[in-house]
Amino acid sequence: MVQTDSFCSSGSIDADGTLIQTGGYRKGDRIIRMFSPCDDESCDWEEQQQSLAQRRWYATNHILPDNRIIIVGGRAAFTYEFYPKAAQNSTLEKYYLPFLRETRDGKEENNLYPFVYLLPDGNLYIFANNRSISFDYKANRIAREYQVIPGERRTYPLTGSSVLLPIHLAGIRAGGQKLPQAEVLICGGSVPGAYFKARDRNFVTASSTCGRLRVTDPDPKWVMEEMPMPRLMPDMLLLPTGDVLIINGVKSGAAGWERGRDPVQTPLLYRASDGNTERRFRSMADSQTPRLYHSVAALVPDGRVLVGGSNPHVKYDFNDTMFPTDLSLEAFYPPYLAPIHRLVRPRDLAVVASNNVVSYEQVFSVTFSVSYYKPLSGISVNIIQPPFVTHSFGMNQRMVVLEVLETAPVSASTYKVSVRGPTTVNVAPHGYYMLFIVHDGIPSTGVWIKVVG
Repeated sequence: MVQTDSFCSSGSIDADGTLIQTGGYRKGDRIIRMFSPCDDESCDWEEQQQSLAQRRWYATNHILPDNRIIIVGGRAAFTYEFYPKAAQNSTLEKYYLPFLRETRDGKEENNLYPFVYLLPDGNLYIFANNRSISFDYKANRIAREYQVIPGERRTYPLTGSSVLLPIHLAGIRAGGQKLPQAEVLICGGSVPGAYFKARDRNFVTASSTCGRLRVTDPDPKWVMEEMPMPRLMPDMLLLPTGDVLIINGVKSGAAGWERGRDPVQTPLLYRASDGNTERRFRSMADSQTPRLYHSVAALVPDGRVLVGGSNPHVKYDFNDTMFPTDLSLEAFYPPYLAPIHRLVRPRDLAVVASNNVVSYEQVFSVTFSVSYYKPLSGISVNIIQPPFVTHSFGMNQRMVVLEVLETAPVSASTYKVSVRGPTTVNVAPHGYYMLFIVHDGIPSTGVWIKVVG
């Protein structure tokens, strides 16, 4: 069992499928915890003797190409560090990053749980408050600073959310001159001062804007869009189709105890690839359960999204109060799971690779069955890395669209698609991914593969 307080910690799943959780509250703020899955009930949490170099509370983790994990920021922590450390007994390896201090708004902070992504060139994209950089963590230098996002603050406690949009590999080869494009989407947030105003029961309306930044462009510029409603503390998930689900949250206030109001119970589907910006947002069926502070959402292999939790109180409060603590789980069924799509839904996936292990640029195949095949609709093979989700951000969440080489019939309703594995470890870090085949816009159930190299 967990021995120390993991409240508001951070985490990553390493290349072997072990959950590495770091930091937390009070006696847990320097602790490194590990949970390795097993096939019986023998597995349990382990707390490492080695400690973090600095207390990490509201920090962000990301898996790196060399299988280490970088831990960035946290409350009053303007540094980053790595796990595992170079020396077994070292607790002194931390590196100062002035950007984290510069993005702090005094006592309100507004730079916690920064959004961090590994980019195809090997640098890290780091967004905090309303600013972002490309960071060369190997040399401890900022490689590039991007344009400030227009409008509001976006990170905790004026909490928006973010995803790295799908990385497409068609026509991209390792060692070539061309790298795949990388584009960030950030939605929601609020104006400076909203956190303290909420303490005084003045609940400021949240931001209704989203910004897209193609960070690999020669001169990146934010492109802003409007959601159908304002949103604070949303969860954003990449779906197997490449669309983005925006779910949970509130319309006013701030993140924190008792500071959110006006729950948003309408999920949004954001169709990132639709060229018509007026059609990108689609409202879904309302949930009957408000999901405020400390709620989460996660994609599971069958394509559903599990949504759970909500506790805007200092302690659990199940009484007749505004927004009582809710420990329930519910499943959201995206439109692609509707029965009307059953004839075009791929099924019975089998990865033709030893133990479902795929190496970089390896050509492998996946067989699948489908009742009604539409050759003109095309096939895509998408892999999604499972994130560590907390406080409206999925750490390490990424989707890679593999290059399809050929699709050929095997029998009357069975087909084989040949694809090329991810190009480099910067595009797809080592580890486990859910693989989906998408046909006519409808995904299969996912199967697990392991990417090695």
